[in-house]
Amino acid sequence: MSNLAADESNIDLLRFFKALADETRLKMAALLSSRPRSGEQLAELLSIKPATVSHHLSKLADAGLVISTSEGHKKFYRLRLEAVRATAQQLQSKDPGLLVSEDADTTKFYPNRVPFDDYDRRVLKDFFNRDGSLRQLPMQRKKFLAVLRHILKDIEPGREYTEKQINLLLKRRHPDTASLRRGMIDFRLMDRKSGLYWRL
Repeated sequence: MSNLAADESNIDLLRFFKALADETRLKMAALLSSRPRSGEQLAELLSIKPATVSHHLSKLADAGLVISTSEGHKKFYRLRLEAVRATAQQLQSKDPGLLVSEDADTTKFYPNRVPFDDYDRRVLKDFFNRDGSLRQLPMQRKKFLAVLRHILKDIEPGREYTEKQINLLLKRRHPDTASLRRGMIDFRLMDRKSGLYWRL
């Protein structure tokens, strides 16, 4: 499936920065961070030749930044977000000044990572049992979003799940896995393609 182990997280810092030092590869990484794309799609979006795309994808893959999945006769590429996070942690360990407070406003960079406020905490207290299961699904969109953001912690970043795997995770919270799954997609907390789901 992938040319790299899915659970491999530590990558070489020098190769990481060399791979992203090129403007075209940086644009590719940005495009692949939103969703998987084929080489043909990248070529069209960046207005470059497929051979050039292959060259740059090879560099990104060598640096451990990209993995590929075959679908029929096509290959789709995805940015390894877990590798990017691991690299950030490596940098932070080398320079404590790079550490960011948990209360810092990171929503401009990660729109789905919204800090929990008092409203969210009240919602969680009202709808969750002590064992972490949901008493019921909220009818109001704002409350439902607060619940989904909490459940999102169950889904490992950078990993692809089958629908069966996602359902098993969500079932721990509530038996109506279809509503939870659709909510994750509708609120752009999760995306799907060809039967695979991943966290955004």
